[in-house]
Amino acid sequence: MDLWIDWQVDVPQEEQKEVEELLCKAADGALAHEGVDTPSEANLTIVSEETIQAINKKWRGIDKVTDVLSFPSLEYGKDESPKDRVRRAFDENDIDYDSGSVVLGDIVICYQRALDQAQEYGHSKERELAFLTVHSLLHLLGYDHMTEEDEKVMFGKQDQIMLEIGQPR
Repeated sequence: MDLWIDWQVDVPQEEQKEVEELLCKAADGALAHEGVDTPSEANLTIVSEETIQAINKKWRGIDKVTDVLSFPSLEYGKDESPKDRVRRAFDENDIDYDSGSVVLGDIVICYQRALDQAQEYGHSKERELAFLTVHSLLHLLGYDHMTEEDEKVMFGKQDQIMLEIGQPR
C-alpha cells in the first residue's frame, strides 16, 4: 500500500521519518489483516487542532476538535468484503491512473490531539498515531461502529491488527 503523508504541523524531520514508517506499517497491517492485496493507496494528512476543527465543522457539522477523520472513496455492499470491493474497483479500472492503485480515501489526524490522548491513556505517541491510522483505515475499508454489533466487529479488528503490528495496549 502507498500511504501518502502530508505533515501540516511542525515536527522535526527525523521524528517525521520514524512516525511515517510506523504509520505505513499500521496501514499495511490493516490491509494484510483484511486480505487486501490489490494495489491501493490512501492520503494521510497530519494537521493542527484548528485545521481539524474546521474540517470537522465543514464536513460533519460538528464545531470541535477531534482526533481523526476518515473520508472513504469506495462504497461497499452490505455483504461485500473489503478484499472483494477493492479488487472489484481495480478490475473496473476505478484507479488513479498515475499510480495504478485503487484510492481508498483520505485520513486526517490531529497531531496535538494524538499526543494528548497518548498521555491520557498512558502509552506512546507512536502507539496512538498507529491506532488512529488503523482505526481510520478500517473506516476506509467500509467498517463502522454506529451499532453495537458493528462496533464489536471493528474494535475487535483494531485490537488484533495492533497486536499484529507490535503495538498492543
